Amino acid sequence: MQLNALRYFAMVAATGSFIATARHFRVPASSVSRQIAALEREVGQQLLYRHTRAVRLTDAGERYYLTVREALDLLDMAAEQAADKDTQPKGLIRVNAPVALGRLHIAPLLNDLQKDYPDLSVQLTLTDAFIDPVQEGADITLRVGRLEDSGLVGRLVAPQRYILCASRGYLDSHGIPETPEQLAEHNCLVYRGQWGAQRWYFRPPGAPHYDAYDVTGRFQSNNAETLVSAAEASLGLVLFPTWLFQAGSFRKGRLVKLLTGWEASVEAEPPGIHLVSPENRSRSRKVRVVTDFLLERIGAPPYWDRV
Repeated sequence: MQLNALRYFAMVAATGSFIATARHFRVPASSVSRQIAALEREVGQQLLYRHTRAVRLTDAGERYYLTVREALDLLDMAAEQAADKDTQPKGLIRVNAPVALGRLHIAPLLNDLQKDYPDLSVQLTLTDAFIDPVQEGADITLRVGRLEDSGLVGRLVAPQRYILCASRGYLDSHGIPETPEQLAEHNCLVYRGQWGAQRWYFRPPGAPHYDAYDVTGRFQSNNAETLVSAAEASLGLVLFPTWLFQAGSFRKGRLVKLLTGWEASVEAEPPGIHLVSPENRSRSRKVRVVTDFLLERIGAPPYWDRV
């Protein structure tokens, strides 16, 4: 069994593409196909379903991939430990992030990363689903919310500050809320995720606890950027963390900040943003390099709060 065949198989499983795999390893696509076919014969199982537009794992391929991926990770870490400490990190790094955070911030940062570390290949998966990094094979996961005691190694990226806002047009038509109680009189554009509709919480500065306020509206969505666009179109009020808003939205007057004398949240304890990795992958040099790069570029306080 050739190691190259296992690496080709793992990359095809991750990308769903023979062509992308061939491009990554700088070999002909025919070589990738031939070696994986030989691997299937040796294993005695079909590992991939091959279709015109996509490639996906068979049930046997899913089980085989989980084991192969772990074995390759261990080999790569062994090679890293044996290599010169000044050698540039290389290989595949798998990053998972929520959709909006990933699109607005993580993807641009990873583009910069690859300019600094051209031997690294990045697979970025964006999903708002709460994934198991071990099961999904993610080296680094950006997680918004409180960290549970899950055996993952986590580092705080940043706390989240929340902004309540609406367009000037909406406020001219419906008035400006002066207290959280008055939000009941307004059309609130509420995020609805896998755990249902978010609640809105407020407290005066320095108060020990947040209080929940019931808000309703005629438009909900599981996509935060859609709700921000609706607010800019004068449909109602939104409450989201600062990283979700473009600075120009406030400078150009598309949105107006409200209840600025209050602290806001969508949980009784404001959730932060964390980077988490499975314990075994956190020891990998390439994971440490990417983690440090993201933390340095985001900064403390995060750059989106310094604008």
